[in-house]
Amino acid sequence: MAKIYKTTGEVVEVEPKNGKDFKLEELQEIVHGYIELVNFSSTKYMVVNEEGHLLGLPLNLSATRLYNKDVIVGDVLICNKSQIK
Repeated sequence: MAKIYKTTGEVVEVEPKNGKDFKLEELQEIVHGYIELVNFSSTKYMVVNEEGHLLGLPLNLSATRLYNKDVIVGDVLICNKSQIK
């Protein structure tokens, strides 16, 4: 199950619209812009807004704590690598 971690602290479970993998448009809609794939673990990606820091998106405290390597801004998606082609 994939999860969206919002800057508000809300966590929403989601599935790809086609039931298998997220399409580019879905990912862009979730992060509100261009996507960047961050290796979250050996089996998961964190999908973030590529320009989040430049755009001044709000801090995502939940995602920052989970990632623990960098400050994360904007809404993010954490999903299995197999869910992105």
